[in-house]
Amino acid sequence: MSSAVTLTTMRSHLRPFRDYQARHFLWEVSEDGRVATLTLNRPDRKNPLTFDSYAEMRDLFRDLVYASDIRTVVLNGAGGNFSSGGDVFEIIEPLTNMAMPDLIAFTRMTGDLVKAIRKCPQPVIAAVDGVCAGAGAILAMASDLRYATPAAKTAFLFTRVGLAGADMGACGILPRIIGQGRAAELLFTGRAMSAEEGLAWGFYNAIHEADAVLDAAGTVARQLADGPWFAHGITKNQLNQEWAMGLDEMIEAEAQAQAICMATQDFRRAFEAFAAKRKPVFEGN
Repeated sequence: MSSAVTLTTMRSHLRPFRDYQARHFLWEVSEDGRVATLTLNRPDRKNPLTFDSYAEMRDLFRDLVYASDIRTVVLNGAGGNFSSGGDVFEIIEPLTNMAMPDLIAFTRMTGDLVKAIRKCPQPVIAAVDGVCAGAGAILAMASDLRYATPAAKTAFLFTRVGLAGADMGACGILPRIIGQGRAAELLFTGRAMSAEEGLAWGFYNAIHEADAVLDAAGTVARQLADGPWFAHGITKNQLNQEWAMGLDEMIEAEAQAQAICMATQDFRRAFEAFAAKRKPVFEGN
């Protein structure tokens, strides 16, 4: 099969997600189709997750690999809270009556959501206000960038309900963000991390007032979406893959990744724009 035919076949799988009809959360896309905002929308109960919302988010983030339009995703919650985690009566109670095969199917499904967020090429930016607990804290942790309000309280509270702190990758990912000792304290005790602690420890990138945090996340999302978004996908991929590499493997992987980016027209566009003293317009190829 020729490279031209292969490229045509690959592109035939791409499709726009501007008109995606979400069933268990809100999905809004900017006019140009580049920036999507996913809003957990059960504000009366602090935006808890259900079996259905877990599954739909997992499938959506998996499918974003084939998005022809979306370049960044902002993740937030409605009504002054991010998410209280798994719904007590729609998830927790049913779990107490399940047999092991069903329990492992559920925990694998929730882990698949984290993997889908990490593997989609779009940077995912969390805007966190108020309660950010349990699986809600995991969603923030799984995001690439995180912005909080002063009222944000982030708690990996699994031990409070008799479970291990080892949930959805927390024992592997959280220490890499805030350090082993700090992560161990949060995962053992289940206590809430304040916004100030989260900022000082590197969990949050910045703190903004409640009426500004979503706009701040959206501004960063727009900057990334208008930037070299193919290269951003490479950066995200390397940030994830290099956790398991030694130094030699890291250097070689980045040599190959950067060479791929150098072969794109975006690299040439950036040079030509610099030479002409104008702003580059990136097209992702």
